[in-house]
Amino acid sequence: MKSLANLLAIPKGHPQGWLFALFSMGTLVGIFASIYLNAWWIAILPAGLLVLWLTFVDMKKVFFLMMGCIPLSMEQALPGGFATDLPSEQFMWLLTLAGIGWFLMHWRSVDVRFLRHPISLAILAHLAWITITMAASEDFFVSFKYLLAKGWYFTVFYFLAARFLQEERDFKQLLWWFFVPLVYAMTTVVVRHAAKGFAFEEVGFVMWPHFRNHVMYACLLAIFLPFVWYGVYWYRRFSWRWWFLVLGVLYLVFAINFAYTRAAYVALLAAVGIYWVVRWRLMKAALVAVALGFVLLIGFLGTRDNWLLFAPDYEKTISHKRFDNLLEATTKLEDISTMERVYRWVAASYMIQEKPWTGFGPGTFYFHYKNYTVSSFKTYVSDNPEHSGIHNYYLMVTVEQGLPGLFFYLLLCAVVMLKGEEIYHHTTNISHRRTLMAALLCFSLTNLLMLMNDFVETDKIGALFILSVAMMVNLDLKRNGPSLLE
Repeated sequence: MKSLANLLAIPKGHPQGWLFALFSMGTLVGIFASIYLNAWWIAILPAGLLVLWLTFVDMKKVFFLMMGCIPLSMEQALPGGFATDLPSEQFMWLLTLAGIGWFLMHWRSVDVRFLRHPISLAILAHLAWITITMAASEDFFVSFKYLLAKGWYFTVFYFLAARFLQEERDFKQLLWWFFVPLVYAMTTVVVRHAAKGFAFEEVGFVMWPHFRNHVMYACLLAIFLPFVWYGVYWYRRFSWRWWFLVLGVLYLVFAINFAYTRAAYVALLAAVGIYWVVRWRLMKAALVAVALGFVLLIGFLGTRDNWLLFAPDYEKTISHKRFDNLLEATTKLEDISTMERVYRWVAASYMIQEKPWTGFGPGTFYFHYKNYTVSSFKTYVSDNPEHSGIHNYYLMVTVEQGLPGLFFYLLLCAVVMLKGEEIYHHTTNISHRRTLMAALLCFSLTNLLMLMNDFVETDKIGALFILSVAMMVNLDLKRNGPSLLE
């Protein structure tokens, strides 16, 4: 009860103290009623009402409570083909409604500089094109659900996050609210995996219930690592918080190592390179080099049907029970997960040719891609019973939103990374520079990982991806100001 009082910031003897007694009584009644009626949801009704009340009293506390729930969230199928992340997505719905209500009542006090910022304009252009492609979608209902999800993600993690993450103490709260639950979720995985001897073939079975698979788990740890790394500098050396974060960095690296995820290993190495790219002001050159590399690759694959050279041997393209065998198979194009990606990428190329301007509609890739596949690239898992996506976010955007959709997304990424580098070199506050670098690394690493995955739409990855952008914009508006260190 004391911790609850601290959370609600209600001092002892406050006139609203009667709420604690009411909440306690409601909780007990709910527990007994749920047992008697065999309905678990009754037990959480008092907590839900408390969160609803807290949203009106102090929305910021509910925002941080949601951030603490994200590492622990669980995917849950719903009737009618729907799915949700419990309880994080319910917090997003609540905060979206509350945020819209707040804006309607206080729109005159909104910082216009934030809305006019180049990054904000790029985001609005990205969302506007999604709306257009939704109207032209092959499945309007699916695309409408996609747009709704995009709407509450950007409302909560960009616009509301920008309002709540203003000061250094806010960044600290974000770190602790997210990292402590993440440590718990990591520990459940590590302990269960240790019981299996950290065997590679068991890594996919120890992720439940908080992670969809080991790839999402490892990539989440990789993109959050920069925040923990730079969080160390916020505290006095050898203080307990300093030790917790230092050990946390080591724990994250340990967990990533035993997640056996190639993309996460690449991300850790890439983080070092991206850091120096920013420090040496090489972002423009790096983006041009990457763009030129992809143009040459696409040109090579499209010349004389060279893409057919990468067709796998169906009998040799299998899964592996040893990680070293997996790495060897990857180099020989005999790993099933890699070649299944190629199978879908080939289908995507035909889909893009079919609808290059507005695409098939946001969120519709799965429902159409099998009509465009090439049998010579088929693998043992091509039936896709788990309904997984294309495993390349850039191709997915192009298939679903057309070439203009890819342009608007790449424009957003380029603006964020170029502007992030500029903000970094024009910020004199050392603490701000470190926070900015952490956010920029998180954003850049996520984009790198999206070359082989498309989980930016999930709560665990998508939240940090969008939130890091909001942090950069806020730091841009505050640069060269007084120190915000506590």
